[in-house]
Amino acid sequence: MKAIVKLTFFLIFLCSAVEGDIVKHIFVNMDKKWREAQAYCQETYTDLSFVRSQSDQEKLTATVLEHKKEGWIGLHRDSNSTNWKWSGWRNLTYENWKSGQPDNHKNQENHVQILLNGRWNDHNGNEVKSFYCIHITMVEVEKTWEDALKHCNEIQTNLTSVLSEPEHLTAQRVMQKFEVTERVWIGLRYLVDRWLWVNGDPLVYQAWPQDGAQDHQCPMWKRCGALTKQAEWENWDCQDRLNFICI
Repeated sequence: MKAIVKLTFFLIFLCSAVEGDIVKHIFVNMDKKWREAQAYCQETYTDLSFVRSQSDQEKLTATVLEHKKEGWIGLHRDSNSTNWKWSGWRNLTYENWKSGQPDNHKNQENHVQILLNGRWNDHNGNEVKSFYCIHITMVEVEKTWEDALKHCNEIQTNLTSVLSEPEHLTAQRVMQKFEVTERVWIGLRYLVDRWLWVNGDPLVYQAWPQDGAQDHQCPMWKRCGALTKQAEWENWDCQDRLNFICI
């Protein structure tokens, strides 16, 4: 009996999350290099933790304060670049660096750890540390596009936008982890004479089918965007009921 209790406590300590959100930051109490941590998060959850706003940062900082452990997050850059980006996601739009950072000490610091106060510090990715994963949950309730958007907004998120091939693969990976409809709503909407992301992100990447289908170019009724399990975008009637991704 004591052995069972100890094992249960160990598992809870090993991987702990802030509950109550579709997007959760999960502390993993294992020492890994940054690339190893990235692979673990992508296989087990969604990816290494990323931050897009002050609200996101506050959620991540709350997890750090709970566990009192520094660790890897998903921010990194190529060794010959000054542009920071998030693992499998998007470019840096919000910053929370420690004063004087990033400093690229000894020209070897291309990966980022979060400190106990929530600030970021660039570090050598070959060192081993515990780390923070992000877990994006598919909403498995089927709703119309408008109701899905309302649901996301009520929990201070939005229907996901997809701005690049890595983001596309991340969204598809989320779909594969759940039993969901053949397609899921994303934040794509046709208004007036063009497709746009409802959260205001620029439409810089597209993944419409390449089989010659032209229905999305001037849709009469199907004016809401969905992502299929085959990793293609489709336009559907906004009154259809599908699962969806909030982020």
